[in-house]
Amino acid sequence: MTQEIKAISLFSGAGGFDIGSHMANIPVVFSVDIEDDCIETQKLNDIFKDTIKISGDLFQISSDEIKNSLGDNYKGKSILIGGAPCQPFSKNGYWVTHKIRKGIDDPRAQLVNEYLRVLIDIKPDGFVFENVESLLHPTNKVIVDSFLEIAESEGFETNVIRANALDYGVPQKRKRLFIIGTKGTFKTKEPIKTHFPPEIASKENLQPYVNVGEVISEYDTDEYIEKQELTEGGTYHEDLKEVPPGMNYKALTAWAGYPNPKFVADKRFWNFLLKLHPEQPSWTITAQPGPWVGPFHWNSRRLRVPEIAAIQTFPKDYVFYGSRRSIQKQIGNAVPPLMAKEMINFLKESLV
Repeated sequence: MTQEIKAISLFSGAGGFDIGSHMANIPVVFSVDIEDDCIETQKLNDIFKDTIKISGDLFQISSDEIKNSLGDNYKGKSILIGGAPCQPFSKNGYWVTHKIRKGIDDPRAQLVNEYLRVLIDIKPDGFVFENVESLLHPTNKVIVDSFLEIAESEGFETNVIRANALDYGVPQKRKRLFIIGTKGTFKTKEPIKTHFPPEIASKENLQPYVNVGEVISEYDTDEYIEKQELTEGGTYHEDLKEVPPGMNYKALTAWAGYPNPKFVADKRFWNFLLKLHPEQPSWTITAQPGPWVGPFHWNSRRLRVPEIAAIQTFPKDYVFYGSRRSIQKQIGNAVPPLMAKEMINFLKESLV
C-alpha cells in the first residue's frame, strides 16, 4: 500500500481535521485559515512542522498560489480536506435554488463555493468535506445537491455520510455530515465504526462508547485550575449545584418532581445548566457557549482547556495559542481527530 498521498487543508482551524489526516498516514502539506490564532496554534505543534501554513482569506488566495506553494508536493496523489464554517447552515434560511456550473448561487454558500473552486482547480484524487448535519435539512439541501452535482461532473464518485463522533472513539455525542469524493471506487458503503452502544458492545465483544470520565478525570486536580471555570457568585451557581450529573435545568422543574420548581420544563435551551456524567459520553462541545450553557463538569464548574481538548480527542501534548475565549472557539469548531481519521481512512481505501 502506497503512502504517497498528501493532503491539502482548507478552513484548517486548530488542526483537528489535519491531525486526523496524519493519523491516517496522509501528511498535510498545505493548510490555510482566516484566523491568525489558528495558524499560530498549528505553528506550535511539531506534527505540522513540514506543513505550509497560510493565514489568510481563501477568497483572496488563488488556486495557482496554492499550486505554486506546493511545489513538488503537487506531484503524486493528493486529497482535499476541510469544512466551510458552518454557522450559515445551522439555522433555517432562504436559499436561492438556481444553480450555476462552477458554484452555488446562494449568498451564504460562498465559502462552499471556495472549497469547490479549489477542488475543481487543484484536481485532487479525492476529498472530504465536513459540515453540520442540518445541511441536509430540506431548507438547506440545495447546497448538498448542488455540491454533489458539481463534484460528480468533475469525475468524482461521491458518498454522503451522516456520522456521530461516538461511533469512532470520541467521548462525545457530535453529529456531523461528511461528503466524500474519490476518483477511485469506494470499496464499502461507509467508514467502519470502531465503537458501539454498551448493550451491543457487551453482547458482541466490541468496544463500547468512550465515557467522558475516562478521558478527563485526570485533569480534575489543582494543577489544572482555571480562573474562568468558577461559577461561585454567579446568577445560577446554586441552581447548577443542585442539578445531578447527566441532567440539565429540567431537574429543577415540576416535570422532574422538584419541590418549589425554579424553572419551567422546555422553556429554556436544552443545554442550560447541562452537566456531564462521568459514566456517559459528553454532549457536543461548542465554540461559543453562553455563560450558563453546558456541558459543565459534574463538580459544578466550567470545563478546563485540557478537558475540552481531550473530549475532542486532540493529542494530550497539543498546544493552543490565544486567549481562553479564542482557544474555546478553536477547539469547539474542530473536527475531532479520531472522527476525521476514520473518514480519511475510508477515502484512502478507495485510492490505493
